[in-house]
Amino acid sequence: MSTVAVTDATFEADVLKASKPVLVDFWAEWCGPCKQIAPALEQISEELADVVTVAKVNIEDSPTTPSRYGVRGIPTMMLFRDGQMTSMKVGAMPKQKILEWLNEAGVQAA
Repeated sequence: MSTVAVTDATFEADVLKASKPVLVDFWAEWCGPCKQIAPALEQISEELADVVTVAKVNIEDSPTTPSRYGVRGIPTMMLFRDGQMTSMKVGAMPKQKILEWLNEAGVQAA
């Protein structure tokens, strides 16, 4: 399973009501750093499919959700658990750093 495209319309069901943690990547087509981290997020979504869902919100197509959560720069990654945003990182980072961040937030491979 790879990343899940989420929109303003599906955010509540796909992220806030999810049964497991959801890493949400706020991105845009024109954003170079967003494209840079996309392959790492795809790999993480496959490697950690049992413990976390990786979702992508295109801020151009779905502007309401990013503004609700105060997204000012992209890429912005937020970790949601039980309907609450529990951790956030702004900017591109290598796969290992994303995994370390998830680990610190309590999301680790089983």
